[in-house]
Amino acid sequence: MANKVKPEENPERGWGQLFPMFLTDDIKFDNRAVNGRSTKSFIETKLWVAVYNVLKPGDYVFIQFGHNDGKVTDSTRYTNPHTAYRYNLIRFVNETRKKGAIPVLFSSITRRTFNKEGVLIDSHRDYPLEMRLVAQEYNVPFIDMQYYTETLEQSYGPEKSKKLHLHFEAGVIPYYKNEKYEDNTHLSVEGATAVAKIAAEELKKTKLDLVKYIKL
Repeated sequence: MANKVKPEENPERGWGQLFPMFLTDDIKFDNRAVNGRSTKSFIETKLWVAVYNVLKPGDYVFIQFGHNDGKVTDSTRYTNPHTAYRYNLIRFVNETRKKGAIPVLFSSITRRTFNKEGVLIDSHRDYPLEMRLVAQEYNVPFIDMQYYTETLEQSYGPEKSKKLHLHFEAGVIPYYKNEKYEDNTHLSVEGATAVAKIAAEELKKTKLDLVKYIKL
């Protein structure tokens, strides 16, 4: 979701980086997502309070976490999905509403994790489910990006789906020091554009006032 550095050289994009192409000029999209953050590290590095401090009534806050909350080997990021992750999401929702803003929860996009039989395997465990439960319990709009991006990956298939991510042979991308590069989590321009379009399409189906600013 985050904006990526050096876009003139770097082939990686976050879907939030390309989401504004699906918005009218009547709304400002301020992407505060940061690569590699979990709910825990987003709070502890003061990124959340920076968002909270500038919220105004009527703002929308897109909340998407899970990839990095599952980092069991990193105590600065890992959260138990049923306890810390859940309560961090609830905090984001409640504090957003306290400012008169509107939270929207987005489950994690899938990774490109096809097995040798061509089946796309889930890598997110209970994090998307816990987000769905928070959305239901707190009546928060919920966009199931895991489901829709699984459908996207499957429509491309095990080989063509590489185009959605970062797969480059040696000598192709100077940003990667011309070395062979394979990343099945992060997105290419094509992948980020497709995912941003999905987010826009699904938001368009909601009853949020935001829909009047979405162009497709």
